[in-house]
Amino acid sequence: MVTASGVQLTVLRGRDDECRAVRSLLDGMTTAAGALLMRGEPGSGRTALLGYAHRHAKGCAVLAGSGLAEEADLPYAGLQRLVDPVRDRVAALPNEQRLLLRRALAGQSCPADKQLTLSMAVLGLLAAATRDQPLLVTMDDLDRGDPQTAQVLAFVARRLRHLPLAVLLTADVTANLDGIPAHRLRALTESESAAVLTDRLSRLTERESVDRLPEQPAASALTALAAIGGGNPQALVDLAEVLTAGQWRGEEPLPAAPPADGALGRAYRARLDRLPPETRRVLLLAALDEDGEPGTLIRAAGAAGTEVEALAPAEVAGLVRVEQRGVTFPQPLVRTMIAASAPLAERRAAHRLLAEVLVGDGQRLRRAMHLAAATAGADPVLAAELEQAAVGGAGGWAAASVALRWAAELSDHPKLTATRLLTAARYAWVGGQPDVARLLLDRLRAVCADPVVRGRADLLRGELELRCGTASSASVTLLDAAAAVHGADRALALAGLVRAGEAVCFAGDQYRYAEVGRRALALRRPSDPPALELMSCLITGVAATLRGDHERAGPVLRRAVVLGGRLTGPALTPTALTCAAAAGLLVAVDGAAHRLAERAVGLARERGELSKLSRALELRAIAEYWLGRHETAAQTSRDGLRVARATGQVNCANVHLGMLAVLAAIRADRDTSLRRIREIGESPTPGSRPHALAAWALAVLDLVDGRHAEAADRLASLARLGTGRGQVLVQVMATPYLVEAAAHLAHRPAATAALAVFDRWASSTASPLRRALSARCHALLAPRGGAEAERDFQAALRLHPTEAGTFERARTELLFGQELRRSRRPRDARTHLHQAREMFSLLGVECWAEQATTELRAAGESIGPPDLPAARLLTGQQLRIAELVAEGATNREIAARMFLSTRTVDHHLRNVFHRLGIRSRTELARAFATERHVGLASDR
Repeated sequence: MVTASGVQLTVLRGRDDECRAVRSLLDGMTTAAGALLMRGEPGSGRTALLGYAHRHAKGCAVLAGSGLAEEADLPYAGLQRLVDPVRDRVAALPNEQRLLLRRALAGQSCPADKQLTLSMAVLGLLAAATRDQPLLVTMDDLDRGDPQTAQVLAFVARRLRHLPLAVLLTADVTANLDGIPAHRLRALTESESAAVLTDRLSRLTERESVDRLPEQPAASALTALAAIGGGNPQALVDLAEVLTAGQWRGEEPLPAAPPADGALGRAYRARLDRLPPETRRVLLLAALDEDGEPGTLIRAAGAAGTEVEALAPAEVAGLVRVEQRGVTFPQPLVRTMIAASAPLAERRAAHRLLAEVLVGDGQRLRRAMHLAAATAGADPVLAAELEQAAVGGAGGWAAASVALRWAAELSDHPKLTATRLLTAARYAWVGGQPDVARLLLDRLRAVCADPVVRGRADLLRGELELRCGTASSASVTLLDAAAAVHGADRALALAGLVRAGEAVCFAGDQYRYAEVGRRALALRRPSDPPALELMSCLITGVAATLRGDHERAGPVLRRAVVLGGRLTGPALTPTALTCAAAAGLLVAVDGAAHRLAERAVGLARERGELSKLSRALELRAIAEYWLGRHETAAQTSRDGLRVARATGQVNCANVHLGMLAVLAAIRADRDTSLRRIREIGESPTPGSRPHALAAWALAVLDLVDGRHAEAADRLASLARLGTGRGQVLVQVMATPYLVEAAAHLAHRPAATAALAVFDRWASSTASPLRRALSARCHALLAPRGGAEAERDFQAALRLHPTEAGTFERARTELLFGQELRRSRRPRDARTHLHQAREMFSLLGVECWAEQATTELRAAGESIGPPDLPAARLLTGQQLRIAELVAEGATNREIAARMFLSTRTVDHHLRNVFHRLGIRSRTELARAFATERHVGLASDR
């Protein structure tokens, strides 16, 4: 028996709930005894939690034991080791209990009718040990040792009463002890797994040469290792022990499983060794047959001279579940460890058995992959079979990528190896595995000298950079790669130029798009099929749009939209549809763009092309924004964000975050908008699309709060017009907000220039919404109170479509109402303000509805006043002025915000003071603060 002392605690990642439960158990020892069972699979941290309890048991004595499989057939062997430090207290027990306990601890059996007496003897012995100080009793792996010890300790744990005694037990996840509180140890999350790995790397760095291991692991390596480890702490530690520096940096392929000779591998091997040989054979077959079809395993077991029923002992041990629909593994890591723990010869034999029974037409790829796993050395015939069986992602893109990797390994010619590695990389990328694709491309570079194959590889590498890396460098890679392959594959070269154009626009280097357009023009042919013509039209149209030549851009972009709607057969791909959708957005055919993007989303999901899905969702969200479906757009962006994060597409994720920030800001949801901007972080470079979207969102929040100069400055900085730098397309979308902010300022050159660009674009489209927004912008910049402003507002309202864009129409009604009220036409203003208030309320945009209500009060309408005494004493305009004063605004600031003269504000403020019976601004602020507090209290 030892006395615990204070020790520096080791951090147990992902076990906060269990640590709290342990501390609660220990803290309650002085008033009431307690027991706790920790259940979990091997490596889940059960032993570490016992160590945590030992370190926390300050001032307590500790009895610690563990169940040993080697002693499972020796009755009370575990109990003997556990209580050995306190055997001298046996003399204090009643005679019968003392004799019975001594016999049991000496290795003699206990009669069945004396089990209760023996259990009471153990309870009495532990109670005697608590007379000097509280006692913590722990037993690790209770289920692995002899069952008699487990039975006695469970009995004791249920009868601790008010003893200063705590019992903490651990067992496998399948164990259950009635009457004892239990905690099931869950798998670690990805972030918790990453923390375990980072902690381990820090320790290894201290132990190893600093030059050999990196200080920080690559994010891609952490994500992949977290998946391989299955959330098992010991698996993660074992993996960390065997990784090379290149693997930590994400430069080399990672292990497929935790090492078989690691602590977790040894634990599973010990469990497997306790099973009958035929059970282990069938279990290995089940582990290697990942598709889990019952017929396959039945036939394979028969070929091995046994049957599926041999799995019964493994089922009892909790390793598998045998059901009508097949064999499943309750913990995914069990499958991995069973395969990893088996000797190579046994694994190969099992793969050959499975290949022999897979003879159906739909089992070609599975059969070839099992044969590959059982083959050593080159096998050109099998390599060709794997390649053919995996064509087009048959069996899933991830499986097809693995098959092509096997094919590359089995190839006997360097060029075939390189081509198959390239196909494997492409399949991995399509299936949403960019890190796997990148590693395969690195392997290809080392074995291939063919310039065309390397060019094709660089096209894929450039796309990976565009979606997952540095977009500015992606454009250079893509342009060079397109030049390398255009002689051999013109379609692939055009696709590379489309991606290069995307990279240029994403990075804010639109001036470089002219070069993309020139190269695409050189590749264009009059007889091009629809898919190639579509890409050429898109590039030509975008290039013309960016230089302001809308007369040339419009026809070719509309042609791209038409071609997108006609695609059939192999030409119908998510990539082609997104090209057509992008063209549709540029010519403001929002409905067609939405249909094309929606079709691209459905097709990508149907085919499992995860790498294409996020971009399709991005375009669908933008179309929904223009259609006025803001809530739907936000949901689409949330879906796109989830997909982008799952597939490692950080640039796409940041675009979706930026769009979510803008949509939240438009609804005046400050907290959500700022949270999304914080999620973008510092990674996007200034001038990039996510950076511009974040700035747009912040500008809208500034506008909502009346910070017009700040809003205008942010929006003007989105692009440097005339230079081709910055986010021209984002600024065009945000121009209505820029003009609205600038309308409050005396100096408006940036807004005027941006509106000129917006006008040229809007007038080239057939979109009533774009033209309505253009008219509204001109009304805001027109002289206040003049006929020109009223004429433009009326034109905007006539142009606003009734079937879409309700939010923008409501904004126009609000702005027109504000203009009429400030022009001393309150009666006319109220008509438009009522319309705005009603539409905003129906849309659930409370901030804008409240602004319309405030304007109505200022126009003399007694509508929905706040439940404050002051509201019943003041006119609408006086109340608004009083609220602004209470917020700390000066008379000059109030005049600017309400479009009044400072003299008028001063006049209203004197009347406010008189009606409320106060004499200073400080008293006014105090009065409003008190009334708001009372109002809130009454609401509650």
